[in-house]
Amino acid sequence: MHSPFLETALAAARAAETVVRKYWQQNIDITIKADASPVTIADVETEEAIKAVILAAFPDHGFYGEETGKTRPEAEYTWLVDPIDGTKSFVREYPFFSTQIALMKGDELILGVSSAPVFGEYAYAERGGGAFWMDKAARVSRIDTIPAATLSVGNLKTLAADAEGWAGLAGMVREVNRTRGYGDFYHYHLLARGAIDLVIESDVNVLDIAALSVIVQEAGGVFTDLDGRPVGLDTTTVCASATQALHDEARRRLAR
Repeated sequence: MHSPFLETALAAARAAETVVRKYWQQNIDITIKADASPVTIADVETEEAIKAVILAAFPDHGFYGEETGKTRPEAEYTWLVDPIDGTKSFVREYPFFSTQIALMKGDELILGVSSAPVFGEYAYAERGGGAFWMDKAARVSRIDTIPAATLSVGNLKTLAADAEGWAGLAGMVREVNRTRGYGDFYHYHLLARGAIDLVIESDVNVLDIAALSVIVQEAGGVFTDLDGRPVGLDTTTVCASATQALHDEARRRLAR
């Protein structure tokens, strides 16, 4: 049985899906934000739909949205939301985008919902309650060595500028069983359900990965930044893996 928090997050994700499908493949206008990332009316309306559902249920909670910013910073509970994580995919009409909804209590992330309606899958987790992919229990693999692992990489601009770290990544690419670049929500879903074993990214926003970090951890995996720190509001990098041994070895190879 889901908690009221998780029930509300899932309801918010369903409300988001309605808006996403309304604008999907409709050739909508794009605005470029100050950070050079795109935003559309779909992003804004999707976040408004999510926010309405959440704050109707929990009016005293804080809200931190990609498009509408922060409210109630003093609140014990704060919702972290990226309405369309992967707007570039959305506007170019390929389905690697998702809605990300997480809940933080104090400094701890306690809930995550990741919904990719056009792609056709979703995952969710609540701290202490396990992780679920398409309503089925999700569990990471037991792979604990680099040669046996499947590695997926995402955004790597910062890591590419770090000669030692980049060389370490190249070494892993040469050694792993398979290398892919699934990116965005998808490689974290795959990791949580045991289909791949290691994800490395060096350029993310916490709103992109907050929910996914809870899902991977509740599936039994390890999810930190590249320096081994837990996910927080300032997180910009990811090392996520099926096992602690694999995580430790990956970070050692990256000179971390």
